[in-house]
Amino acid sequence: MITRPRRNRKSAAIRSLVEETKVTTDDLILPLFLLEDPKGKVEVKSMPGIYRLGIDQMLKEIEECLSLGVKAFDIFPVVDESHKDKYATKSHDNSFFYQQALKKVKETFPEACVMTDVAMDPYSSDGHDGLVDKDGKILNDETLDILGKMALSQAESGADIIGPSDMMDGRVGYIRDVLDANGFTDVSIMSYTAKYASAFYGPFRDALDSAPKSGDKKTYQMNPANQREALIEADLDVQEGADFLMVKPALAYLDIIKLLKDSYDLPIAAYHVSGEYSMLIAAAQNGWLDKVPVMNEMLVSMKRAGADIILTYCAKEFAQLKKEGKL
Repeated sequence: MITRPRRNRKSAAIRSLVEETKVTTDDLILPLFLLEDPKGKVEVKSMPGIYRLGIDQMLKEIEECLSLGVKAFDIFPVVDESHKDKYATKSHDNSFFYQQALKKVKETFPEACVMTDVAMDPYSSDGHDGLVDKDGKILNDETLDILGKMALSQAESGADIIGPSDMMDGRVGYIRDVLDANGFTDVSIMSYTAKYASAFYGPFRDALDSAPKSGDKKTYQMNPANQREALIEADLDVQEGADFLMVKPALAYLDIIKLLKDSYDLPIAAYHVSGEYSMLIAAAQNGWLDKVPVMNEMLVSMKRAGADIILTYCAKEFAQLKKEGKL
């Protein structure tokens, strides 16, 4: 045989030389859950090893991550029911604990990249990403004003990247206009472009206590069976001024990551979601999978499919393992 592919696999050194896909800490964003209690630290039961953190604990976590090379953080607020109302008014209150925490993070670590989430569900008494009318319908255009106020409040609090996860039509353009009109032309938008109505979000909703009080999110999140629809969403986001396009979830939607990567010049992000993380941890705890190589294989698959950026709860552990030379 003239061609023997195994020659390029015969040693670790040669395998490294020809390795096509490498994940580094530069690719990663770590999602974090923020508690109102500054000193709070509560594990998410359905996400072993992941904690809701008060700002004091979160600053320590961010400092440790920065020392490991993880420089970007997506911060989600855990909002008590007492703060929630139909119009998510706390979402654009600059004195609220979330906005104050964002300011503290940027003051303490100006070199860190802080991403925020724009959607009504953490603050809404209805638990939906948009405004709900008396018949249970999610109102699209009426929601945009709330999202715009939320995005502006987050930008004023120091956010580097705004992440609209609500899936309302036209929200990227609306938010871009609001930010630009108020002088925040440098604040980026990472649109949740292809956010599917997935069953993998359960542990995240546990972490934020943000599940819908009634109905589901299928009238605004995408049908998992659809691929071409992602191109419609991406076309709109590009036209409306998005700086990044995101696919969520990641593992079950690698084809969508590749589709967007092949079709657009903007950076593509993939969200390695809570359910995907929890499946890995549960299997590892039961001895069914070897956690570290499987975690690495998951992340490599996302990068190989075309993700330039990966949001993952594994970011800190991955960075620690890299530093120790175990990956």
